[in-house]
Amino acid sequence: MLVVMQESASPEQIQRVMDRLIQDGFDVHRSTGAHHTVLGGVGGRADFDVAVFEVYEGVKEVHRIGSAYKLASRGFRPQGTVVRIGDVEIGGNHVVVMAGPCSVESRDQIERAADIVADGGARVIRGGAFKPRSSPYSFQGMGEEGLQLLRAAADRRGLLVISEVMDATQIPVMLPYADILQIGARNMQNYNLLRELGKIRKPVLLKRGLSATIEELLLSAEYILSGGNYDVMLCERGIRTFETYTRNTFDVSAIPVVKKLSHLPMIGDPSHGTGRRDQVPPMARAAVAAGADGLLMEVHHDPDHALSDGAQSLSGPQYMELMKQLRLIAAAVGRTI
Repeated sequence: MLVVMQESASPEQIQRVMDRLIQDGFDVHRSTGAHHTVLGGVGGRADFDVAVFEVYEGVKEVHRIGSAYKLASRGFRPQGTVVRIGDVEIGGNHVVVMAGPCSVESRDQIERAADIVADGGARVIRGGAFKPRSSPYSFQGMGEEGLQLLRAAADRRGLLVISEVMDATQIPVMLPYADILQIGARNMQNYNLLRELGKIRKPVLLKRGLSATIEELLLSAEYILSGGNYDVMLCERGIRTFETYTRNTFDVSAIPVVKKLSHLPMIGDPSHGTGRRDQVPPMARAAVAAGADGLLMEVHHDPDHALSDGAQSLSGPQYMELMKQLRLIAAAVGRTI
């Protein structure tokens, strides 16, 4: 249930409604927008009467939410969520680019990557320290040492850091180094991990699962939001279909659909979405045109010799050229990069 308070509602009136919601068994989540405070009630009695809340002083309107993802729904924050990390805002007018190698391989490699992505205009550097690979014999990442190298390279160029967390035991290790914790496609429905991420106060980027529907993605986000962490971003990274030419099928249509259904920022990952370096630029351009709030792209100074995902990584010159194109497309849809 959503209770929208009047613009003039006093703190006492808001608290009175919150107390009644709690009395009726709801977990209350408060969202304060530019004009209205919205109270989201999760759980509670199935037979509650919305008219009870409509007559409370300071209440503008009450809505019974039929969807299972109540906190992730657009109704909870009609104005949309903007995730703020320092001077970087994700979900606003600026399309934020997160770029870097699939994994941290060495100090020299990540330092060179930081130079490339920063010079091109990215605000966040990506790089995996713990890598979930399909084969147990593939490179699995450098662990905490990789995080240290990534943090040092980012600080030198004034970048934020995003890196993937694979299980709850890694969260304490990653918190000192990463500004954004990434949940990979394989862990989208790792509900124990999602619950733990709901307890922290650090932004989370949640990737769509290999065969997940949009509703399943939003329900996974609900686990994090219900824990009190509202700084959640969603990511379209391609889904598995019967098509075999590309690694995955990049579902561009999911971007505007999610932005209609949810207030959460939507990120496009054309690198995993296609698995092919030559397909990354057109899909990145399409994602920005479709309304993506950011892009997550793999960039390597020598992609042909990368230890992981080299085939889908852009070289420095390719990345620079793409950024020029993206600025034109962003301007065409009223945004900036």
